[in-house]
Amino acid sequence: MILKNGLVLKNDELFKLDVRVEGDKIVEIGLDLKGENVIDVKGGWIIPGAVDVHAHLREPGYEHKGDIQSETYSAAKGGITTVMAMPNTMPVPCDAKSAKLVYDLLAEKSLVHAYLFGSVTKNQKGRKVSDIKGMLPYIKALSDDGVCVNNQRVLKKAMQEAKKYDLVIASHAEASQYEEPAAEYEAVKREIELANEVGCKYHFCHLSTEESFLAVKRIQFINKEITCEVTPHHLFLHDKCIAENTNFKMNPPLRSLRDMRFTFRSILEGISTMIATDHAPHSEKEKAVEYSKAPNGIIGFETMLPLVYTGLVITGRMTHAKMIEVVTTNPAKRFGLPYSKIEVGSKADIAVLDINTTRKYTKDEIVSKSKNSPYIGMELCGFNVLTLVSGKVVYNGLNNLS
Repeated sequence: MILKNGLVLKNDELFKLDVRVEGDKIVEIGLDLKGENVIDVKGGWIIPGAVDVHAHLREPGYEHKGDIQSETYSAAKGGITTVMAMPNTMPVPCDAKSAKLVYDLLAEKSLVHAYLFGSVTKNQKGRKVSDIKGMLPYIKALSDDGVCVNNQRVLKKAMQEAKKYDLVIASHAEASQYEEPAAEYEAVKREIELANEVGCKYHFCHLSTEESFLAVKRIQFINKEITCEVTPHHLFLHDKCIAENTNFKMNPPLRSLRDMRFTFRSILEGISTMIATDHAPHSEKEKAVEYSKAPNGIIGFETMLPLVYTGLVITGRMTHAKMIEVVTTNPAKRFGLPYSKIEVGSKADIAVLDINTTRKYTKDEIVSKSKNSPYIGMELCGFNVLTLVSGKVVYNGLNNLS
């Protein structure tokens, strides 16, 4: 297979080049390559597939919202070739049996590379540490996802177990005795102290407040094993955007304009080292209620790359190379996942972004089982048009280009 007429990044400049793929590897990059099975990518930017370390695939247990096949196809459409699935399924992966069940489903049904979080506590109840040793063959990291482990004794024990097996714990920081936004940063502060004491690898999901980022920045002077991520919605939306539209309801909620600006600053300064979607499908029926009763969460697979390209690269705030770092390299390295590069010998997990067209994102084009996106109707550039996973085409939207 030859990807023809593409743009390839070299020394932070884009050059018109072709990429030859054989089997699951990139075997040649050059000008005017000849061969069979030529795909004209029409000036698209050929990049390594993105790695999303915060996703909800809903299966098993919540297939009315989404399932492994539908949501990993949504990831593929978005140019994401690797995802990490959160453990809020039924059953919760908290021991060998339940983790193997979900692991086997991912292996059978996922259209992209999919890895699993095991829960920190049994059934995400926060009372007893999960059977971490039993889950080891099936998981890549630990998280209680949307449930903060507020019992510090239990959390410390989990940290000690995680350290023993060199696993990252990913935290949804939300201290139960505080109201937002203090709930986030008070949890961040106490968990930083505990993680630093134990010496485990610790990661904060979807941070969104100035105080949280400053706390992470301070600890990173002495401890690089405490990291954090940001989401596209906290980068580009704030609380004045909501207008009682339930597709803008998520947890952490959209913050003030000041917090949004600091979230932006955190990714540019390297306090946050990665962008993750927190892709969370909910059915239209579930979201079609008054704002206070709607579930938290939005889909994000199909819009992460165009949002980052439009909001950060086109505006000159981020280089092309830095974009690849925050959506692919850094998340993969942090969680010990394989990732690709656009170079000879690399595995062919590839996305192709149309950086020549700005268009509206539409509800009709969404391939997730759910449609709960706040970006419907937004003008964006950099949509993915072709995805290869291990050298095989899993999404092709090139026919939609003029």
